[in-house]
Amino acid sequence: MTIDGPSGSGKGTVSQRLAAELGWHFLDSGALYRLLACAAQRDGIDLDDASTLADLAGRIDAEFGCSENGEERVLLNGEDVTDRLRCEETGNAASRVAALPAVRTALLAWQRRYRRPPGLIADGRDMGTVVFPDAAVKIFLEARPEERALRRYKQLKEKGNNVSLEAVVAEVRARDERDRSRATAPLVAAADATVIDSSDLDIEATVALILGQIHAKI
Repeated sequence: MTIDGPSGSGKGTVSQRLAAELGWHFLDSGALYRLLACAAQRDGIDLDDASTLADLAGRIDAEFGCSENGEERVLLNGEDVTDRLRCEETGNAASRVAALPAVRTALLAWQRRYRRPPGLIADGRDMGTVVFPDAAVKIFLEARPEERALRRYKQLKEKGNNVSLEAVVAEVRARDERDRSRATAPLVAAADATVIDSSDLDIEATVALILGQIHAKI
């Protein structure tokens, strides 16, 4: 199944909970673009250089796992980039990289390799429209921009980042505009997706709602 939606809608946390509940595999497609952005920044590659970025995408060696305390751990060519992967700078860079058609094409096969038994929860922005258009269940998870910004603001503050809510709201709106207006694979709900607004729902309620959709369709 696929779960698409804008940044801060809760799709990452919800997707991981669903994968654990069902015993399915999990694909965080956004992490792949963040990894590419990290690698490009490390190598001094221009984020608008589509050809070089597409070539780089084919040479990335990424490893997803957990630390001893159960927290996410991501290695890029053997280097732990977990913290860098989730920072705002990398997120904004990933949004720029993801707008390039050549990059999206280069990463398409990599994403599709994650589909294997007993099932897959694919989290992203074009999972149901481009990567897995034949998915049995498609969800488009959204929330009001102000609510999504507030969630992100709280996460950043918990990590000790000195940010203002106004700045995070502006970044969320700017990223929404980039994702929705890009020429290739724009952020949009698939025609056969169920749209869920999580603005006033907690994680547990959202997971329960989607589980109901899964059991009704599979």
